[in-house]
Amino acid sequence: MAAEEGAVALETSAQPLGEPMDLMTALQLVLRKSLAHGGLAKGLHEGAKVIEKHAAQLCVLAEDCDQPDYVKLVKALCADHGVTLLNVPSAKTLGEWAGLCKIDSEGKARKVVGCSCVVVKVGI
Repeated sequence: MAAEEGAVALETSAQPLGEPMDLMTALQLVLRKSLAHGGLAKGLHEGAKVIEKHAAQLCVLAEDCDQPDYVKLVKALCADHGVTLLNVPSAKTLGEWAGLCKIDSEGKARKVVGCSCVVVKVGI
């Protein structure tokens, strides 16, 4: 009887918890949860401060940033402090994921502000 119960428990735990996600969907989920817990630094100034304090876990940089010095600085800071760096295609998309927008009554993002750099803090 105990062996049968163990087999049933193994079968139910082997089922996947959800559908597999791609990298961008997972990143969006991480940024949303981090924003909800106050663990998101938005922009170059806030992001650089968090990285310099060794309190950064992940840095996300927009590929369409038109400031080459900005990109160079963020990449150098991440390399020096061992922070993982991910790239997203659009600053507007990153700004929406970081909460830099208004949400209308239908749940759609309006007045999205672009953001070139977002840093997820450690321990959140």
